[in-house]
Amino acid sequence: MKKAITKIAVLLFFTYCLSLSTLFAQTAYITNQSDSIVFVIDVVTNTKIATIWVGNGDGGVSVSPDGSKVYVANYGDNTVNVINTATNAVTATIPVGKNPSGLSVSPDGSKVYVANYGFDTVNIINTATNTVSASIPVCSVAYDLAVSPDGKYVYVGNYWDMKVSVINTATNTVLDSISVGDNPVGLSVNPDGKSVYVANLGDNTISVINTATNTVTATIPVGSIPSGTSVSPNGSKVYVTNMYPDNTVSVINTATNTVAVTIPVGSYPTGISVTPDGSKIYVADQFADEVSVIDSATNTVTATIPVGHHPYAVGNFISTYKQPIGLISPSMVSAGIAVYPNPVTNTLTIDIPKAAVGSMQEAVSKIEICNLLGEEVYSTTNY
Repeated sequence: MKKAITKIAVLLFFTYCLSLSTLFAQTAYITNQSDSIVFVIDVVTNTKIATIWVGNGDGGVSVSPDGSKVYVANYGDNTVNVINTATNAVTATIPVGKNPSGLSVSPDGSKVYVANYGFDTVNIINTATNTVSASIPVCSVAYDLAVSPDGKYVYVGNYWDMKVSVINTATNTVLDSISVGDNPVGLSVNPDGKSVYVANLGDNTISVINTATNTVTATIPVGSIPSGTSVSPNGSKVYVTNMYPDNTVSVINTATNTVAVTIPVGSYPTGISVTPDGSKIYVADQFADEVSVIDSATNTVTATIPVGHHPYAVGNFISTYKQPIGLISPSMVSAGIAVYPNPVTNTLTIDIPKAAVGSMQEAVSKIEICNLLGEEVYSTTNY
């Protein structure tokens, strides 16, 4: 008997479970400042699966919401590279302002905002044409930025002015400037859009900005020289890299605005990003030339992955798109159960022969299909 299900992300359960990673690969893109290379890591197997040559002094990185593209800021040659994630090849090189550092893609994928460290500006890239459509003056030394979940605002950390500029994306103008700690660098917005977290490298703190009032409502002491920040998908935690001499990641409880735990990682941790399900945190350890993988349930490093020289990767470097790979299940093959097409894209067909159903009622008792959050969207016991 055949069953076809259209336009879903699939997780199949028989007497065993085909994990999400069996059906789809998920990838991290690690920039390496000294090598002009982006390493692509499979976050299921924690192995390097591709190497991509990019521009000089690559640092800031951001994955498009649909996972089809990765944008890389090349500090040394004033460009942004566009990587096609299906082919892991650079498809465009876009001239921008002087010394681009941080960058972030808008929620709808139509724009990329680029902080130009040397020009005190933010460029806006039109992703349809891969050209700069606007340039917005901000405060001194625009280092990093983050876009609100609704796409209405861009928050820019200005290194020398100790301020965060708030850009109205409808008018492309600065509507506010918020005083924060010394030398603001890494910024992240809570998924609920209510708070912005700013790493203040110069005074070892995190500023918490209330987006409704554009005021700092809390200042949280963390480790030495905080650099990167990343918020968990449910908004309950903020992960902060503390570069040197601590070489740690601080885990902030957003309900209390306090550090709940501190995790030792490799030397000079810089960029940090959380997987979409919140189960893992990836940290670019700049002077260790490796990536540390943290299990969020245990707050321990479970793997280290060697990469290039001086991995940096400030920004959202983990793809939220699940790239199809082959189904792997000897039990299904021996039972005559077919799941196709392989790889699966939009439509999934599950073919369970009558013989398999008749002889394996206990082995194949139920088919359950879940979304990427593990929530059931379809199930059947009728074959």
